[in-house]
Amino acid sequence: MDFETSLRRAIKSGNVVIGQKETKECISEGKAQMVVIADNCPEEFVSYLKEQDVFRYIYKDSSKALGLSCGRPHFVSALAIVDAGESDILTLKRA
Repeated sequence: MDFETSLRRAIKSGNVVIGQKETKECISEGKAQMVVIADNCPEEFVSYLKEQDVFRYIYKDSSKALGLSCGRPHFVSALAIVDAGESDILTLKRA
């Protein structure tokens, strides 16, 4: 599985929430099936995630690179997959 392709497909065909604040809200509402964080995500948010019962995937690059993978021209340090749509990205949970 190519992570970037799967992520773009999830953004296009599913429901993906981008940003730390929005991701936090999504987790608290119990909607997040998976959270993706950049390798340089702020430690405060990483600590918050460790206390939550949600699958997290660490993107092995910077928030700038994650933003570009999302097709966004800005930094993205965290995002939540609510619905993967036609993407196979949730297979990472079984890996």
